[in-house]
Amino acid sequence: MRVHEAERGRGLVARINGRYHQAAVRLYLLIVVAHWAEHLVQAYQIWVLGKPRPAARGVLGQFYPWLVTSEWLHYGYALLMLVGLFLLRPGFVGRARTWWTISLALQFWHHIEHALLFIQAQTGAYLFGAKVPTSILQLVLPRVELHLFYNSVVFIPMVVAMYLHLRPSPAESAAMSCACAASHRPYREPMPSSPMPA
Repeated sequence: MRVHEAERGRGLVARINGRYHQAAVRLYLLIVVAHWAEHLVQAYQIWVLGKPRPAARGVLGQFYPWLVTSEWLHYGYALLMLVGLFLLRPGFVGRARTWWTISLALQFWHHIEHALLFIQAQTGAYLFGAKVPTSILQLVLPRVELHLFYNSVVFIPMVVAMYLHLRPSPAESAAMSCACAASHRPYREPMPSSPMPA
């Protein structure tokens, strides 16, 4: 049975992990990289340009300063990341799924930290006697460095998973249900040789 026939009558999760898996993963990666670039630009503004932290707003924050201070936006993105990792997980198998799951687990904790910040911003009741919303690990690392760290540790296993997904072992290739599986040549599979001329 072809992959798209197996999807018929099934929901969004089946489609994005089947026929549309490659497109869904690429779109998700684009969103993640755009967010990651914002954090890198903010770090560059602080550590290279010497801007004070409140003035280091990334790219979009230069034009829309409220984006940097909006816990709605930060929590929304953390939730989007978590949902994306969760929804796209069934399309990965073997080693790729293991790395994707690591990314999902790390993002779950990152999401908890953003939920704490969001709740504090909405209620005005700050944890640990702080004067601003403060997450748990923010007690150890300043917010910019902490979220740069969080985005790194979520991003790295996600990229490893994508790489392994594109280069599955023969057993993993056989177990893949995504429509793009046919284009994932197992890296251990020998290339067909052309016949030698007589």
